[in-house]
Amino acid sequence: MFHNEALQALDVAVSAAIEGLPLATPPVSPVVGGCYLVGASPTGAWAGQANKLAAFTSGGWRFVAPFDGLGAFIRTSGSTAVYRNGVWEIGKLRGSEVLVDGAKVVGPQQAAIPAPAGGSTVDVEARSATAAILAALRSHGLILS
Repeated sequence: MFHNEALQALDVAVSAAIEGLPLATPPVSPVVGGCYLVGASPTGAWAGQANKLAAFTSGGWRFVAPFDGLGAFIRTSGSTAVYRNGVWEIGKLRGSEVLVDGAKVVGPQQAAIPAPAGGSTVDVEARSATAAILAALRSHGLILS
């Protein structure tokens, strides 16, 4: 691999910003600098390059094989694509909690709230169910106590 080709491959792998969802065929008129996510069954100039990042350069197509954990920004949606266990996960976020302005708004998943059952007065059941929902929302940090 020549020096310039290595730099182009490094640029794609380090700061991938892809144009959209995976494609099976390359765009008809790609722009130099455009980066695409190759689909699972590619054709044409992309044949044999499944799931790779395809960057169009002045020298033609350059492909970067994904590795576990490789991420790319999707320009059209503002979401991300991350390569995990042999497939691209598109638009999925992983984490243990979500903070907004330093305040926890989502944390670990809590146990399910059982459905109201029994009782002779519907209002009592409704209030009990509402109280359980509110308690769950509070435990998740979605609402204040």
